[in-house]
Amino acid sequence: MQVIIATNNLNKVREIKSIFKDTNIEFKTMGEIGCHDDIVEDGNSFSENAIIKAKYISKKYNCIAMSDDSGLEVEALGGAPGIYSARYASTHIDSDNNALLLKNLKGVENRRANYTCSICVYYPNDEYVISEGKVYGTIIDEARGENGFGYDPYFYIEEFHKTFAEVDLAKKNTISHRARALRGLREKLDENFNIIR
Repeated sequence: MQVIIATNNLNKVREIKSIFKDTNIEFKTMGEIGCHDDIVEDGNSFSENAIIKAKYISKKYNCIAMSDDSGLEVEALGGAPGIYSARYASTHIDSDNNALLLKNLKGVENRRANYTCSICVYYPNDEYVISEGKVYGTIIDEARGENGFGYDPYFYIEEFHKTFAEVDLAKKNTISHRARALRGLREKLDENFNIIR
């Protein structure tokens, strides 16, 4: 069973392959099949965007495709930055996104937030399976840690007394929103398609 991942992000690919390592799925990236298209993500939710990307690849290449969409949701900001997490400050630069986030939270006591990830596997016959994972934390004012990217240095997880950027990669890959979504997806796929070797 071959699945095309609608990404060229090697860290993401590594995490996916790790969680599916004992299955009969062979993963390939967009680059490996010669696709360099810029897929427009114009959905209104993480799940809609994941479906859009996976469907695009599945239809164009008549294959099974996987895609995810994820981001940070801050309770006091009505769920922002949400699906606009990567381009919150319109520059696509992490430091600018974080600066805007902290500016918008200045003087706000409620710092509760969560990372959400939706992952979709789409089939050429228009069937699809979707799974979502979340991890909860709070936003702090001072960056801590060197391991993460995006909002990770400001996303504090009470359970570990660390930010996402302070948690080592192996641990992060077991507790992250993407890891949780992937594990849920794996269970759903195994129920329907017996993917475990």
